[in-house]
Amino acid sequence: MKAHQPRKRFGQHFLTDSGVIDDIVRCIDPQPGEPLVEIGPGLGALTNPVVARCRQLTVIELDRDLATRLRKRSELQVVEADVLTVDFTALAAERGRKLRVIGNLPYNISSPILFHLLQHVGAVEDQHFMLQKEVVRRMAAQPCSKDYGRLSVMLQWRYDIEDLLDVPPEAFDPPPQVDSAIVRMLPLLTPPKLDTKLLEEAVAVAFSQRRKLLRHSLGRWLEARVDAPAFDLQRRAEEVPVADYIALVQGLGQP
Repeated sequence: MKAHQPRKRFGQHFLTDSGVIDDIVRCIDPQPGEPLVEIGPGLGALTNPVVARCRQLTVIELDRDLATRLRKRSELQVVEADVLTVDFTALAAERGRKLRVIGNLPYNISSPILFHLLQHVGAVEDQHFMLQKEVVRRMAAQPCSKDYGRLSVMLQWRYDIEDLLDVPPEAFDPPPQVDSAIVRMLPLLTPPKLDTKLLEEAVAVAFSQRRKLLRHSLGRWLEARVDAPAFDLQRRAEEVPVADYIALVQGLGQP
């Protein structure tokens, strides 16, 4: 069969380093019967060792040529679709249990994928992804660091995030122009109850002027709201812990 040429428009960088692949599979630790879903299986570098352990695997692939190849394997259920259109909640309902989601995510749309999965977090057991190292740093960042931002808050309020493993460019073909990393995301068992849309809005406003004190951004936003709770606005957005953003949104009245 003709060799598949990586397609730049899909952000394709195929993992080829067997040592790195073994490390990733150990991190995932797939078990027989588990409902694993792989995003972007590509040429099967991760697919093959994972399905060898779990025996059945659902794969989501947008590239028509790759999807055709994958359908020839009886142990794979192929969903040929843009991952941003996939209903992971429905997939979990079909399996009768929460999903384990894995993948080497296309770096050009990694954040949209993470936010799409956030909408289905109740249907997910855990997530293990290969991402641009810079993105993983932002996901796991703590307050008062340059990497801490909107992505940090919007994921950490709902997940426990762990940076597991760095992956160099030479582990891929073609090599990306950035370093990569493996991240583990565990949905919190007892997440705080809050209005997620309101949290998104508050965090976006806060980080819209991250170099300025919050009184210049979030302060003005709060002035327009009824019964806004007391909040220290003499801080910059990057200095505010996730718990403080959660408490603010939980204490807000209606606009």
